[in-house]
Amino acid sequence: MIIKQNRGRVWLDWQRRMGTVAQVAGAGACVWLLFAFCFGEMGLPRYLAMREHVAQLDRDLLALRRDNGGLRGEIARLQHDPAKIEQLARERLGYVRKGETVYQLSPDTVKDRSLQEAP
Repeated sequence: MIIKQNRGRVWLDWQRRMGTVAQVAGAGACVWLLFAFCFGEMGLPRYLAMREHVAQLDRDLLALRRDNGGLRGEIARLQHDPAKIEQLARERLGYVRKGETVYQLSPDTVKDRSLQEAP
């Protein structure tokens, strides 16, 4: 059997002080971590802002994918649909079929006629 020697009152007081110091230091560290979590550079407000930014990027990505799908459909129509090719040739290049008559109205003459008819 081992008998421990009594270390005395000084030892107990010192041990209690160290326990109290450790508790205070632990509580201080917890308060500091909580403060850093709430107001630090990468704290809670930054986290929430980044979450909103991610949500906005997801919405943008969805819109771009939707636009991309529409453009792919338009490319397919341009490659395989003669009616679409003819429509674009008529609108952008001014092409006409044989036997069609083209009437062109000048914007100036339209304005002059509307001014003459007004009184």
